Amino acid sequence: MCDTCGCGQPADAVTYRKPGQEEPVHHGHAHDHHHDHDHDHDHDHGPGHRHDHDHDHDHGSRTLAVEQDVLQKNNLLAQRNRGWFEAKGILALNLVSSPGSGKTTLLERTICDLGAEVPLAVIEGDQQTTRDADRIAAAGAPVIQVNTGHGCHLDAAMVKRAVGELAPADRSLLLIENVGNLVCPALFDLGEAAKVVIISVTEGDDKPLKYPTMFAAGRLCLINKIDLLPYVDFDADRCERAARAVNPDLEFLRVSATTGEGLDAWYAWLRERLQESGGGVV
Repeated sequence: MCDTCGCGQPADAVTYRKPGQEEPVHHGHAHDHHHDHDHDHDHDHGPGHRHDHDHDHDHGSRTLAVEQDVLQKNNLLAQRNRGWFEAKGILALNLVSSPGSGKTTLLERTICDLGAEVPLAVIEGDQQTTRDADRIAAAGAPVIQVNTGHGCHLDAAMVKRAVGELAPADRSLLLIENVGNLVCPALFDLGEAAKVVIISVTEGDDKPLKYPTMFAAGRLCLINKIDLLPYVDFDADRCERAARAVNPDLEFLRVSATTGEGLDAWYAWLRERLQESGGGVV
């Protein structure tokens, strides 16, 4: 999990920043890293001495226990986030994909087309920079950037802190653009109503076979950049069949965030979910 992929970053490495804010806000915790190593060894340091150690280390079990503990703590906080969203009628969606799928472009188009109809706010997740948050702000939506440092995903604690800074309106749509990664974000519940998986036709139609956990966790899959289908080797039907092999209930929409093709169906899907959540049009 995350300790092996390098994102076990300290909390004070995570920053939260709104567009135009020069200095990021750091939210860290003080840890007392004092280890009392009490080694009870019976040493006979004679010439040619040797130590007989019985190293019975089950690293696999210990790693699994740590992962379970991390996920359990995250899931408890995610449930609190979910309850808060439900109480306020906020529809929170977790947008997940590999880098370059077109998530930010899709958000820009959605804000421009629906912003006058539905209150929208965005949480942007990236390791560094505020580039995507700047684009979202220019499109007209309240946004906060979460820079995860070495982290390869957002977690429930980051979303809780970001929501506190962002203060989305009641009965609104909160779109969370996760860090570009098809592995770790599949494991971490943020308290969202649904995960929306975005795959572009430039990535290859075998992504659901390579990353089945993400597609199993998704409710909707957007196949983006369909305007490029004549120029790439991508079989949309084959991609859908592969994804439904791991998640028979996964819904699909084929869209182009650049040309606007298929976006009406995406907006209709959002409106339906808003009505289910207690939110709705202005």
